Amino acid sequence: MTEKASVQFSEREALFFHSTGRPGKIEIIASKPMATQRDLSLAYSPGVAVPVLAIAADPATAYDYTAKGNLVAVITNGTAILGLGNLGALASKPVMEGKAVLFKRFADVDSIDIELKTEDVERFIDAVELMEPTFGGINLEDIKAPECFIIEQTLKERMNIPVFHDDQHGTAIIAAAGVINAALITGRDLKDMKVVVNGAGAASIACTELVKALGVAPDNVIMCDSKGVIYQGRTEGMNQWKSAHAAKTDARTLADAMQGADVFLGLSVKGAVTAEMAKSMAPNPIIFAMANPDPEILPPEAKAVRPDAIVATGRSDYPNQVNNVLGFPFIFRGALDVRATTINEAMKVACAHAIAELAREQVPEEVALAYGKAHSFGPDYIIPAPFDPRLMEVVSSAVAQAAMDSGVAQKPIEDMDAYRQSLKVRLNPATSVLALAYEGAKANPKRVVFAEAEEEVVLRAAIQFRDGGCGVPVLVGRDDVYDKLRALGVADVESYEVHNSVNSPLVPRMVDMLYERLQRRGYLRRDCERMVNRDRNVFGALLIELGEADAMITGVTRTYAQTMREVRRVIGQDEDRTAFGVHIVVSQNHTVFIADTTVNERPTARELADIAIGTAAVAKRMGYEPRVAFMSYSTFGNPSGNFLSNIREAVSILDARDDIDFEYEGEMPPDAALNPVVAKNYPFSRLSGPANVLVMPGLQSANLSAKLLRELKAGSVIGPMLVGMDRPIQVATMSANASELVTLAVLAASGITA
Repeated sequence: MTEKASVQFSEREALFFHSTGRPGKIEIIASKPMATQRDLSLAYSPGVAVPVLAIAADPATAYDYTAKGNLVAVITNGTAILGLGNLGALASKPVMEGKAVLFKRFADVDSIDIELKTEDVERFIDAVELMEPTFGGINLEDIKAPECFIIEQTLKERMNIPVFHDDQHGTAIIAAAGVINAALITGRDLKDMKVVVNGAGAASIACTELVKALGVAPDNVIMCDSKGVIYQGRTEGMNQWKSAHAAKTDARTLADAMQGADVFLGLSVKGAVTAEMAKSMAPNPIIFAMANPDPEILPPEAKAVRPDAIVATGRSDYPNQVNNVLGFPFIFRGALDVRATTINEAMKVACAHAIAELAREQVPEEVALAYGKAHSFGPDYIIPAPFDPRLMEVVSSAVAQAAMDSGVAQKPIEDMDAYRQSLKVRLNPATSVLALAYEGAKANPKRVVFAEAEEEVVLRAAIQFRDGGCGVPVLVGRDDVYDKLRALGVADVESYEVHNSVNSPLVPRMVDMLYERLQRRGYLRRDCERMVNRDRNVFGALLIELGEADAMITGVTRTYAQTMREVRRVIGQDEDRTAFGVHIVVSQNHTVFIADTTVNERPTARELADIAIGTAAVAKRMGYEPRVAFMSYSTFGNPSGNFLSNIREAVSILDARDDIDFEYEGEMPPDAALNPVVAKNYPFSRLSGPANVLVMPGLQSANLSAKLLRELKAGSVIGPMLVGMDRPIQVATMSANASELVTLAVLAASGITA
């Protein structure tokens, strides 16, 4: 029921992930230059005295001169960590760091995790209250009930910044959005629905309060806990929060309450709902089984007895995932941007309606592409995909508007259209689309060849690929691959598919196929036999050609050029297409696609045009409107040179075509392509803004640029991605780590680089 997905992995992999490189998941990076003595003087002494005096004179200017306005504290005492219980403040730190990462990743909210070593409610409240000058908002997390109710309410009363306990309200908001849409699909009016809530913890009570706020009649809601129905007059196991929702009813068990119910909201334990209970519900029942990680009833079990049901869970491997990440980052984004003093009921309701409405809209092309199918509003799609790139704009603006309308915004937004546009560009689409590619791989799993499976890094990637639900790894290696899998902590090694040319029954067919392709290129049959038996890249590529797999990842044991030569003996490209490599550089405010970085040493004019068209297509599939710049040392002929004709001819080739639907220009250097100040000197340029696709004049400049940017850590560098081959093949660099290999494997299977 939260953002903690139901992906499988080994303990060793999880520990390796958290310990590799810089331990943990977050770091602090300066947002201003610190290169010169003057920079340091402005940043600290004596320059810092100026904003200090300004803030002392007007405290509101702290939002103008410090990071306060974009800084949220994620705070816990570790008394209710995930589903693990009370393990203490220190043990909760990995979770809180993870939450901070999600804030940054999804909504560009800076976040610091704070773990307080106390279970004393008053000490906890006092500690958090004292931090108000530092932060723009407080996200409470993993605090057990009923203490969490007291803590949140008291802090909201004492503090003048937003305080939000996500375990309560995050789940409630997403579930409420799903209920709104499920009611719409089944033709129900919210005020007439009979709702049963199972569980009486923080999330359950928040869900109950929110569905009532949405219009469900209070008398139509029955809440249950481990002792049965919470009814008026019950004394056993009661507290003030349960009593507020005690129902006037003769029902005493969950089974009693479920009879004829329209909606079930489960926030309790695995298996709490039986098939008989689901069967007793009203026609077209709405079943939200959100226990984490295993629901009250599995969707197939519910559908078996109630095929007319709409079912949601907290898991990513079933439709309609109730995932908190759809809400909390954008709630804080909107609240921070209007400097809200609180997150009130109106803002929560607005968030739920915004999420519900988004699910009814046509799904963007990049989302549909990633999932391998066109999602459309219906029983299996009542909640948007967690990585829908529109969430930032739609939800944040709805929350901000509700804050203004309800009178809690200290800095109202004057131009909402401009604000929505600023939200669109605040995050790079590439990050969302890569996440969507992963989700799409899970939704439409493919068989991917890992051609170098004797290498530990490749096996790690194959394990991550399978355990993450991205598809089926097809391993190419010798018999000791199974021993290496065991050494990496895999228990069921025999469940992995391993192909070995020594004993593969496919070898004769492979030799026939390869010989047919190469016999007129100077190869003898024995040459083909030797390649099939000894060359893992040839063997792996032939698995695809024979239909035994869908895609392939290779490259860590041989140079890129050698690997490409071996793969191309089996898999080529259409005569009308050019194979090439793309690196993507993702920085905070700009993403650039650089091509060709791996294949063509001195591309012809036609090849340059093909590379521009192919890279623009990749950019579009990743959510960008391509603006292509053909790179050169010359700016529109100044200075002149001997190697400009093919660049100019490539532009002419595009000019002559009537099917080009993207902006392009050249020849031009990087500053003219990327810097608006320099671009103003060339008013005739056809680019409407900074270029985001850079077509390099040759392999040397392209490859050097990509590697230099990676080593200088000028943003995140993705790739190289291989584009234009007849089959989905990705060739990694020899230095690639397991995560990079998994990303390339997912890209190979997703269609983004088709």
